[in-house]
Amino acid sequence: CNTENPHPEERCGASRHEGWPQALEPAYLPVAGRPASPARAVEIARAWLGTPYVHQASAKGQGTDCLGLIRGVWRELYGAEPESPPPYTPDWNERFFAQGAEPLLDAARRNLIPTSRAGAGDVLVFRIVAAGPAKHCGILTEERRFIHAYAGRSVVESWLSRWWIERTAGAFRFPGQMGHGQWAMGNGAIAHDRLSTT
Repeated sequence: CNTENPHPEERCGASRHEGWPQALEPAYLPVAGRPASPARAVEIARAWLGTPYVHQASAKGQGTDCLGLIRGVWRELYGAEPESPPPYTPDWNERFFAQGAEPLLDAARRNLIPTSRAGAGDVLVFRIVAAGPAKHCGILTEERRFIHAYAGRSVVESWLSRWWIERTAGAFRFPGQMGHGQWAMGNGAIAHDRLSTT
């Protein structure tokens, strides 16, 4: 989520306040009786493949950024989102990080279930700069693959290379998803001994 919006006046329906609001009381009930399973999360994410990258957007087939992809999968799993992000610039995480906060990682902690064993359907949050704030996210689809909105391009399924593994800030499960294929995580990063990058 690091490409500037060519139309900053477009806020994709986000609320107009500086900080991220506290989460609403969530209702983690699947939409239309379909289970909120890991396989369903992957199926939904794959339906977003090819959606153009548009900063702050979250509209399948029309435009999205990395956060918009996660929000869109949430909506298809549960309906209404638990909270709405404020308008954000490509450097918003850096500004909050300098103040001791990490909006993307903090929101994941409020609304998703932290896990030390990532599996298909889980959300991965990344630090683009190792010592910097978490500012990118995607959905794990297989042991070494994930779907994310690639800045300047579109939603793609990528190889989870050593570069991404070393920058993993956290892994999170959508609520209600348990007992699926999992891979070891360690110290906030996917364990290198379990995910070969060769």
